[in-house]
Amino acid sequence: MEIGDKIPDVLGFDAEGNEIKAADYAGKKLVIYFYPKDSTPGCTAEACSLAAGYGDLQAAGYSIIGVSKDTAASHKKFAEKHSLPFPLIADTELVLNQAFGVWQKKKMCGRECMGTVRTTFVVDEQGRVADIITKVNTKDAANQILNLNK
Repeated sequence: MEIGDKIPDVLGFDAEGNEIKAADYAGKKLVIYFYPKDSTPGCTAEACSLAAGYGDLQAAGYSIIGVSKDTAASHKKFAEKHSLPFPLIADTELVLNQAFGVWQKKKMCGRECMGTVRTTFVVDEQGRVADIITKVNTKDAANQILNLNK
């Protein structure tokens, strides 16, 4: 997925089993952030930063969706533990990860493996990618989004 690309209509299912579609966010700005794994330090810091800045993000017109390959049950536990006010998509089949191009070869502990590359996509009111953040500051993710157009 690159700047200007239209996002897929069907995004997936959240922890409650609700289908999430791009059409649900028509006319609104949307942040879709991909992260590797629930309850890991970096992913928790990012989710908590977005939760803490949720009011400011909403005031700026943004809705937020998190995506990882974890299960709905894992997402539910993670969201409840950290009081996350936005949905998390359980992309267990990696459909969305692959559509957005974030499922890539990574190096961990000196060996290569496939995994989600932490990336944030900002989508405009027409459902097109407007910005892509590849160097996510997990502890300040909300401000990183809010400062994009400053």
